[in-house]
This record gives sequence, structure tokens and C-alpha cells, in this order.
Amino acid sequence: MDGFQSKTSGKGGLVYPFGETTPGTGATLEVASRVHWVRMPLPFSLKYINLWLIDDGDSWSIVDTGMPLDDTKQAWRDIFEDKLDGRPVSRIIITHMHPDHIGNAGWLSRKFPGAELWITRLEYITCRMLVADTGREAPQAGVDFYRRAGWNEDEIQSYRDRFGGFGRGVSQMPDAFHRLEDGDSFEMAGETWEVITGNGHSPEHACLFCPALNLFISGDQLLPRISSNVSVFPTEPAGNPLADWLASCEKLRAALPENVLVLPAHNEPFVGATKRLTHLIDGHETALKRLHQRLSEAPRRVIDTFPALFGRKIDGDILGMATGEAMAHLNLLIARGEARVAKVEDGVAWYEAV
Repeated sequence: MDGFQSKTSGKGGLVYPFGETTPGTGATLEVASRVHWVRMPLPFSLKYINLWLIDDGDSWSIVDTGMPLDDTKQAWRDIFEDKLDGRPVSRIIITHMHPDHIGNAGWLSRKFPGAELWITRLEYITCRMLVADTGREAPQAGVDFYRRAGWNEDEIQSYRDRFGGFGRGVSQMPDAFHRLEDGDSFEMAGETWEVITGNGHSPEHACLFCPALNLFISGDQLLPRISSNVSVFPTEPAGNPLADWLASCEKLRAALPENVLVLPAHNEPFVGATKRLTHLIDGHETALKRLHQRLSEAPRRVIDTFPALFGRKIDGDILGMATGEAMAHLNLLIARGEARVAKVEDGVAWYEAV
């Protein structure tokens, strides 16, 4: 999810064409021909998410939906009353399955019967899987995962208490979907849009690029001022999502023109995709070097690596995401042959540099 972000500045020559102008809640701002910016509140440290309302002529498309909060639903109702001109929403496009992006998809599909859910297969299946955990007890695999990282018993109990909360941020999902795949193209706003997928932040994140409008709807795959959380989870403890993330950044850097207008899920629309992607890649590589240096000094638990990776205190609600991101950096170092597990004592892993 997006409640915790690693520390990455938005410097590096980025241009913000709209300055500090943003649409108010329940209002829209046209950023290109037939493409409208919508901004909805979030109950996180990130206060807003950017969503996109697209004029398709005889109907509308929505890209990402916000969370199923009362304020967000009312804001959508206001927009529908003021903006749709009696035309229906025919397509709900989801970049990825995190609740701030997919949370209202089911609610919208029931409000507009016949509206199709467009999403990649892995994002749809993963979302349905996580929603199915609602009401379950925390699995032993998760307890073992966080104990191995160095969590204390109070922190593990908090994990047990919070487990299964994903479903509370997602309205009942549609039972069918239209599959998006990397390389697909389709018509929207009277132009051709291309699907470019990325990995690491989520399983199969869909971004949308329109060459004719020189627009790129990036979701969380490219943000101007923050770096999206890239985490290892208990379901795949040996996963290497940071390698996937870096490869996805390289893929986008090769695919996008430097002057493309990026429409991100958080912060403001900007120009400077190549610069920003380079900054993101270099930032993670620098963090990996700091982490390797820390492991060279003495064996460390996952929680002992936080000072090398994050420029803030780690506790409370962000502990889980920080642990997942630290694991992502450790697993990449292991895959590169630069780190290893030195020992496991009382269920806790200690890592050292190679």
C-alpha cells in the first residue's frame, strides 16, 4: 500500500505545469483534451490520491477509484451530477490492487450496471485473495516471517490483531473483469492508449500511455516526490521485488519520451520522466551500498538495517512496510551475491555482507 514511502526527494529538474493548482474534492480539472483530474482524500500520511475521468464520447471511463469512504463516495456523486451530462460510466480501469486505487471499483460497478472492470490478471487475483483473508486468524507463516525479521512479541501481537484488514478497504469486487496485458492498445478519449506494465510495487501494475496526447497515467509506478513502497511479504519470503522494480524503471525509461506529461497517483502532474526514473534507480542503488556497508560492520537483523535505508523513525503503523522494504533490499543483495544469512537464532535471522 501507499501509507509508507521511503525517503526520496522530487528534485532533479522536474517541471509541474499546473503549479499548485489542484481540483477540489468533488470537482475536476481538465489536464488534456477529454482527460480530467479528480482528487480524493485518503486516511493516510499521503492525504490524497489522483484519479482520472475520461470523456469517451457516448460514455465515460474512470482510471482508479479511491477508497470506499463516505466522503469519497459523496465526492463521486457530486462529480457524476455535475460532469457526466447523463452519460454512463462504461469502463472502470484499475492500475493496481491497493485499496486507494481499487477500493471503490465494486461500488462504482454497481452504480453503473454494465460498466466493465479493466485490470491485469495478477492484480485482480491478488486482490480477491487478500480480500478472502478478512476474518481469518493470522497465519503462522506470517508470525514466523516477522519474528525472523526481529520483531518483538508486542509487535507480533499487533500483526495478529491487524491481520485481515485489507478487505475493509475494498468494496465487494466485481465477479468478472476485462484483462489488461503489457503491450495492449485500446481507444479512449478518441485516441489510442498503450498498456505498459510494471512490477515490484504490486504484482502486475498497469500504466497507460497515449502518444498522440503525450500523456502517461502512471499510477504508483512513477511518482515525482516519493518512492513507492517495494516490499517482501510473508506469502513469498524469498521474493526479489526490488529487482523487478528496478527493471520496470529501466523499461519505462526506455519507453517514455522525456517531455511526456506524467499523471501520477500521488503528488502533482509533472514533466521529466527520464530524470525522475534515473533518480529512483540511483536512489535504490545508493541505499543498497549503504546497506552493504552496514552489514559489513557486523551481522544485523532486518530491523537493524532501518537506519541505512530510511531517513525517519520506524515504529507503529509503518513498521510492516518498512520491514518489507528492508527485506526487499536484503533479498536483492543476496541475489547479487553480496549478502547472506549468517545465522538463525531463536527464529531470528542475522545477515552479513559477502
